[in-house]
Amino acid sequence: MAMSPEHMSENPIDFRAPPPSPIASGRRSTVTNDDILTEFLEHSLRVPDLVLPDKAFPRQKFIESPPVIDLQSLVSKESDSITKILDSLAGIGCFQLVNHKIPGETIRAALAAATGVFWIPQEKKAVVTRSLERPYGFEEGHGEEGESDLSEEFVWCRDEGLKLEMEGIWPVGYSNFSQKMETLLLDIEKVAEKILVALWENSLRKSEYGNEMTQEQEVGSVCCLYKHSRNVPSDRWYDVIRMLIRGTDYSHALCLHLCDGSSEFHVYSKKGWVSFTPEIDALIITVGDQIQALSGGHYKHVIGRPIYQDEKEDSISMAFLCSPPSSTTTTTTTTTTTSHSRTNKDKTISLGQQALAALILTLIYQLFVYICKKF
Repeated sequence: MAMSPEHMSENPIDFRAPPPSPIASGRRSTVTNDDILTEFLEHSLRVPDLVLPDKAFPRQKFIESPPVIDLQSLVSKESDSITKILDSLAGIGCFQLVNHKIPGETIRAALAAATGVFWIPQEKKAVVTRSLERPYGFEEGHGEEGESDLSEEFVWCRDEGLKLEMEGIWPVGYSNFSQKMETLLLDIEKVAEKILVALWENSLRKSEYGNEMTQEQEVGSVCCLYKHSRNVPSDRWYDVIRMLIRGTDYSHALCLHLCDGSSEFHVYSKKGWVSFTPEIDALIITVGDQIQALSGGHYKHVIGRPIYQDEKEDSISMAFLCSPPSSTTTTTTTTTTTSHSRTNKDKTISLGQQALAALILTLIYQLFVYICKKF
């Protein structure tokens, strides 16, 4: 008997899934496998407990003040002073110099004139901002609104381009400032030359790297001026990293720091970070990359930075980056070249001597052949 469509719709066909297949006695159940997988994931995805350092840079170490050297004892070649300098340069890369004969009036006049540099409006500073093509001027990103706690920086040199650009944005004060800086720089360079001569005679000359040429900067000696704001923390590690990165901007042999009134002086290197309290009216001398190269790495290149704390007003410090005079380098190179030339001349046989020797050997050979034929 045929069924009507209405009756079929009322009794739909019941489709059911087939029963699960039986599990073999040698295999584990799916419940057991899920437990193993869950345990594995819990162990493999567990994040380990990490103990991170508080800061990205090692903590500073306070040390006793580096040796205080009298410039006159250095000039007179006193062995005790020279030994102290060499030991300190090999250890922390710096020492202090007193009785340097730079007039206090010259230093104070330059510092007073330098104050006006940082009073130039920010929009005018942007015209003379440092770059790869311009190695002088204001450091970009400092002294702007919202960053008043950071120190401002200005790089001065004898470059004619800097003079023209600064006179364009600071026509009234730059001439006086440049004159005061030039007077101070001449005295600084005299002191640096005396130190370099002492290092050369007592250490660098004996090094196997002592005859290598040091390239003098195209712009000559450079002065980095810093305006230190009040109550800036002395342990800002990001300032430290920034200074280490920028420490190789200018190749130099020595850096002479004028930082009278600073409460601390910090010395940064790849090894670590040390600090000490500087002597009053002392020049802080730090090692540059050229001395490191000439010494074969015995004296390490370091970066120095004065710290001013509890000051009622902003302070200004100067860092003069100096290299050996070109005349000294040329004399050393000429002497070395002449010595090598004399040695080579003694060992070289001239072309005429070679021709004469060849002629004599030919005659001896012909004579030997003649004798053999006759006898």
